[in-house]
Amino acid sequence: MIETTQQLERKAVITISTTGNLVIDQLAEAFKPYDISLPQFNVLRILRGQKGKPASLQCVQDKMLHKMSNTTRLVDKLIAKGYVCREVCSHNRRKIEITLTQGGLEFINSLDRVLDQTEHELTKNYTQQELETLIHLLQKMNT
Repeated sequence: MIETTQQLERKAVITISTTGNLVIDQLAEAFKPYDISLPQFNVLRILRGQKGKPASLQCVQDKMLHKMSNTTRLVDKLIAKGYVCREVCSHNRRKIEITLTQGGLEFINSLDRVLDQTEHELTKNYTQQELETLIHLLQKMNT
């Protein structure tokens, strides 16, 4: 049976969606023992990428993988855990600056191994060429 273009498009979108859910579920499961959610982990990675420079809430929100996340609530939870701190900008009192604490940096660095192992487990059946092709094809959807 030959599938129509519409059937293939639907199949592709469903497959991408279910695969995305699988990846999210596997990452969430890997981080569960460390009492950190994927959106919280994402905030910590964004702040680590700032290399010590403070980030505004808007900057963090713009870089989030999950755009639906409530950044203020995520930051509040990370403050409670001692991983980030929030301060009023000295130059603009309306702006809030968020930075990674030393404990937060050590924590996110310790999770790199967990992330590496989980990513390897998710992609172990692909060759390097297949991974490059997969990345290329998925990036085409984002343009």
